[in-house]
Order: sequence, then structure tokens, then C-alpha cells
Amino acid sequence: MSAAPRIDLHTHSTASDGTLSPAELVRAAAESGLDVVAITDHDTTAGWAPALAALPAGLSLVRGAELSCRWYGEEPPVPLHLLAYLFDPDAPELVAELARVRAAREERGERIVALLRADGIDVSWPAILTGAGGGTVGRPHIAQALIRAGLVATTTEAFGPDWLGERYRLPKEDIDVFRAVRLVRAAGGVPVFAHPRASRRGRIVPDELIADLAAIGLAGLEADHEDHSPAERAHVRALADELGLLVTGSSDFHGTHKTVRLGAFTTDPGAYERIVAEARGVTEVASG
Repeated sequence: MSAAPRIDLHTHSTASDGTLSPAELVRAAAESGLDVVAITDHDTTAGWAPALAALPAGLSLVRGAELSCRWYGEEPPVPLHLLAYLFDPDAPELVAELARVRAAREERGERIVALLRADGIDVSWPAILTGAGGGTVGRPHIAQALIRAGLVATTTEAFGPDWLGERYRLPKEDIDVFRAVRLVRAAGGVPVFAHPRASRRGRIVPDELIADLAAIGLAGLEADHEDHSPAERAHVRALADELGLLVTGSSDFHGTHKTVRLGAFTTDPGAYERIVAEARGVTEVASG
């Protein structure tokens, strides 16, 4: 009897805030024993083509993105992330919205660096842009600059309250989560709520919001994730069962920006098959 395929549906490359290039990412996925990997960089599809070009034999690639969203039902609004799988990368409305969010990320990054420099902290915005290598700029790139300057030892420390977690944290423009779900579905994609109960990351949304999102097309919830406690994973699974949503598990791999390894958490093949069956954008999973 053959072993079940190992499926990791949430990873990042240098197209956003990971440390492996898309080509390195798919090679690392194959070397770690994965059968299926999703590339889900923040608000961009820039990693798709190089990942496809380097796809090793025996590995399937799910093309996706992690969308920066916000729920405006509370004040201040709650940030959250939506994983979008197998959508049409040329869908005009979604393309325009992702471009807007990437531009807002870059503007916020430049403003954060200006705040740091005003306090005498010698970090360089041009150097940070160079470090991003053309990928979607985020706070992890600024964290790397703080590490290079010897001001903090780790990314975790850089995201602490004295630095990017609070003192030098600025809001960014995101996509209203209801609009995001509709845009992903309109582009033929399959939307899954990323780490919905990760209270260690900050505020979480109520179950009622997830029910409302399910009513307009949300397909699933990411349950098995390093930022979910066992109780939070159980809650997500029970809610998904109640709402008829699929459940995913994944590493949320970022390379050396995080300690989690590829394949640390995986998705059941049945849930993966549901995602593929529902997709109308990119209708084929690429195989090496």
C-alpha cells in the first residue's frame, strides 16, 4: 500500500518575504519529501514562472498567493490573510487590487524606515529595496536590515514591541476580506482563510464572520499551522465541519526568517482534491 501524498499548501519565496528563490523553494520541497507544494507569496504571482521553470520531477506545484486583507467589523479593523489557490493571474480586478496593496506595502516600508532614521537608527531604504530583490516588500525585509545593523539578533526580536511590532509599526492598506473572497472566486480561484485562530499573532475574528464569508464563497480554513495551539486547531476543525468547509495544513515556510520546516504540517489529500476540483482559473496543477 503506497503512502499518502505529502501536501504543503502555504510557502513563501523571495517573491515576497521568504529567503529561498522560487527555484530554490521547489527544489527544497522535493528534497524534503513533499509531493505537492503551493507557492503563496504575499499579494503577488511573481514567483509562479520561475518556480514552474525549475519544477523537479515528481513534484506538483499549486500556484497561489496570500492576500493581505482586513475585516472592518471592529475598530480598529482586524488584519487577516486569505490564501488564494489556482486563480487566473490575469483577472483584471484582482490584478489591480494586488498591485495597489503591493504599492501600499512599499510606501509603508519607506515610512517605517523614515521613523527609524528620525530616531538615529542607521538603516537604508535603498538597501532594503535591494535586499527585497524586486519581491513584495514587507516588514521582514526591514527586520533583516536591523539584524545586519546589529540592532537585533533575530527576526522575532525585530518584531517585538520595541521595534516593528509596536514602536515602529504602521498600518497598511489591505483588501476588505469580503471583496477579497469575491475577487478570488471571480478569478476562478479557491479562497482559504489562513491561520484563522492564531491568537498569538494578535486579534482574531469571530466565528460569525467566517460563517458570513463561507456564505459568499470561502472554501476552507487552515487548521494545522505552527501558530495554532492544539485547542485552536480543534476549534478550526469543528467550525469547518459545521460550515462544510475544507481543512488545510501547511508550514507557512519562509526559509531562514522562520524556524518551521517545509512539510511541518500537511494537508489531507481529500481537501487538496476539493481545491483542485473547485478551481476555474488555473485549471491544471503543474507537475514536474
